[in-house]
Amino acid sequence: MVILAVDFGDVRTGIAVCGKSELIASPVCVITETDMLKCAEKTAALAKEQRAQQIVVGYPKNMNGSVGERAEKCRLFADELSRLTDCTVELWDERCTTVMAHQALNVTNTRGKKRKAVVDQLAAVLILESYLEYKHRRDADTAPKLP
Repeated sequence: MVILAVDFGDVRTGIAVCGKSELIASPVCVITETDMLKCAEKTAALAKEQRAQQIVVGYPKNMNGSVGERAEKCRLFADELSRLTDCTVELWDERCTTVMAHQALNVTNTRGKKRKAVVDQLAAVLILESYLEYKHRRDADTAPKLP
């Protein structure tokens, strides 16, 4: 199934996608939009263009597991995507993905404007990779066992 992942932000929103094989998460783009409804419309259009059947929206819970203002904005964004698309929309715990993206860019010495241009896409890729790993483990655990 084609799955679109979203790292929703107040200014920049990273988008990643995986193909039907669900093996590789690839960056798609960054949507630069400060209006949540317009960003949801652009994301919905991308989901249609990519032929996505599912959308995974990063859900940034606090480190103690509580839900803060940022996570609530992401939930509202996911609700809007559900309204705008025929896709299944799922919230996915994305604690630390942006930090991990910055660490990866530190390793490659990516700085300045180039860094801003890719960090949100990379965060979306990390969200999707985490979700795919979970999904594959879950599917393996529920698959019938051979004697």
